[in-house]
Formats: sequence, C-alpha cells, structure tokens
Amino acid sequence: GVMGAFAFAVLPPPIQGIGNAGGFTMQVNLKNGNFDYALLQTLTNALVSQANGQSSLQRVATTFRAGAPQIFVTINRVKAETLGITVGQVFAALSDYVGSNYVGQITKFGHVFQIYAQADAKYRANINDLQNLKVKAGDGTMTPIGTVVEVSEVQGPPLISLYNLYPSSTIIGGPAPGFSSGQALDIMDQIGEQALPKGTGYQWTAMSYQEKEVGSQIYFVFGLGLLLVYLVLAGQYESWILPFAVILAVPLALIGTVGALTYFGATNVAASQSGVAATNLYTQIGLILLIALGAKNAILIVEYARQRRDQGMPALDAAVEGARLRFRPIIMTSFAFILGVLPLVLATGAGASARKSIGIAVFFGMIASTCLTVVFVPSFYVVMQRLDERRSRSGERAPADLPAGE
Repeated sequence: GVMGAFAFAVLPPPIQGIGNAGGFTMQVNLKNGNFDYALLQTLTNALVSQANGQSSLQRVATTFRAGAPQIFVTINRVKAETLGITVGQVFAALSDYVGSNYVGQITKFGHVFQIYAQADAKYRANINDLQNLKVKAGDGTMTPIGTVVEVSEVQGPPLISLYNLYPSSTIIGGPAPGFSSGQALDIMDQIGEQALPKGTGYQWTAMSYQEKEVGSQIYFVFGLGLLLVYLVLAGQYESWILPFAVILAVPLALIGTVGALTYFGATNVAASQSGVAATNLYTQIGLILLIALGAKNAILIVEYARQRRDQGMPALDAAVEGARLRFRPIIMTSFAFILGVLPLVLATGAGASARKSIGIAVFFGMIASTCLTVVFVPSFYVVMQRLDERRSRSGERAPADLPAGE
C-alpha cells in the first residue's frame, strides 16, 4: 500500500547494542577496488532473491539502494570567481536554504528556544527553486545560484557504507519456523559462495558474526562446566569414580529441556517463529545453569548415602535410605526454584522471547531432573560405589602379589 517506498518489518536484535535487527546480518562487499554500486545492487538483489526462494529462510531483505533519485550540483568555478562568489559560499547557501543552519537562541515565555534559518518549503520544492536561491556576490549584490551552478537529476546510493574498508550492502533475514539460526547461516553461506563472482565476497556482522565465531564453543563451555563439578566432587569424595554418580544425573535434566523445545517447536508456530523453541543464546545459558541445578539434587542423595556407607551400611541400603530421606528436601528446593522461574515461562511484552527461552529451558529441565533424580541416582550411586570399592581392593592386593625383595 505504500507507493513511494519499500516497506518491511524488522525484528529487534536479541541483545540490545549488537546489531540493528534480529536474525542474521550479512555484508556483501566489493573487494577488487571497484566502486560500482550498480553492480553491488545487482549482486545484493540476486542474493536476496535466491534466499527468499529457500524454505528454510524468511523475511530476507536489503536496505541498500543504488538507484535512489538525487540532485547533482555542478559549479562553474571560473564564472563564480569572476563574480566574486567562492565555492564555499555556494555550498553554504545550499546547505542553509535546503537544509538548515543553527543561528542562535532566544528566551521567551520563560523557555529557551533554538533558532534555525531555512528557506520556506515553497521556495525549495523542485530543481528550479534551487537555482533561484541567492548568494552574495563580490560587489554586494544578491545573485541567483543558478548563475554559477548547473543542477541535474542523477541516481545513486543515498548512503555509502564501508565494511572493513570495502563498499558494502546489508542483507537481513531470519530462519523459517522449524529451522535454527545455524542452519540459516549455513544456507546463506552456500548461496553466497555460488552467487558472488570473483572480486566480490561477503562477511557476517553483528550477532551473526558472534554466532559464527563462538557458536560451537557451547560444547566446550558445557564440558568445562561438567569438568569443574567432577573435580570438586572428586576432591570432596576422595574418589575418581564416585563423582560419576552425580555427573550422570545432569543429562536427566536435559531430557526435559529437549522435550519441551521439541514440543513447542512442533505444535506452536508462534513459539517457533519467535525463536523460543530454538537453541538460541538464552537456551544455552539455561543449559549451563542446569548443570548446577541437576548436580545439586544428585549431591543430596549421594552425599548422605556415602556417609551411611562409611558407617558400615551396605551400598544398596544406603542408596535407598538416601533417596527416601532426601526426597522431601529435593522436592522443596526444586519446586521453589521451578515456581520462581514460572514468570519467565509466562512472560509477555517486549523481550518476552528471551525470557521465555531461558525460562522454558530451566523450568522443564528442573521438572525432569526432580522426577528422575530420585529414581536413577540411587542406582548410579550403587554401581559407582561398587566399582570404586572393587578398584580399591584391587589396588590393595597388588603390592601383596609382588615377590619378596621387589
């Protein structure tokens, strides 16, 4: 319905200050020293057209325009100098009349108002009006600017942007429902490699650049989190095997998170489109948080069972008693936390997608951890405790088997 413009909606970035739009942001560059913006426009349009033809992408568009109507002013410098008019005077007059110029301030009605000088709208409506604007000549007379300038209509980019010193255009878009942001970036990589000729290229920027740089590091962060829990428990239990009874409880929490994200992505189109049902940055933060929360429930059982085992109780009986006596503390602490994050799951308004992403990940992850920990952790403890005791007995018998004198 907008005849004089090209309009499209742009989602805000997930983290304020990193980029201007959500989804992905790609920069198409001319890398051969060429400043042919018509070529850049053709390449950009080709990429956008191919991207919109992909079922895994949506809302792919560009803000770059190389054919915007412009007014080009050519100054006859020789004639201007003859009349005593400097080039600076011509530029200043055009800037003041067509744009505006700050003059000063005035105080009235108890308030300070700024004063700007500018030609009235009817005197700057078309090209002929620009030629009738006047500038002061050397003899003091007001001379029309059209005497020393020639005004013509041309086409060109309204804004020239450089990215890493290369002429650049911006392409924005996002993944379609049911596809992750990583899949969208991979598809755009394939399109860019196929559609862009030699001497041109593309680069990722904003959140897309960050995702490309650190997207795979979530596995290392998750692994380091588990390693930290393992080393702390190994020092506390003085065993290299027994901490696995706690570590094995962490994936139980992930079952709830993965199940919830899969369910919402398959049944709720709005959740999938908003990124709530995707493995985004906020979901990854929730997964790291679940390491501590899932380990906490397991530690309550394992610690008590280990103490009872040290007092001489059989490992199986110690595990059963630990699960029975620690059941109420686990339920109380877990559901206090679950109800605490419920407002994140039900969030509405600006930024709701981010709060829902981390809320859903932690909420359903803790429900799964609470329900499954009491069932599986005692079994984990019995198996690891027996392995640890068997290893200890093997280590004690080994020196006795050595021949005398060795």
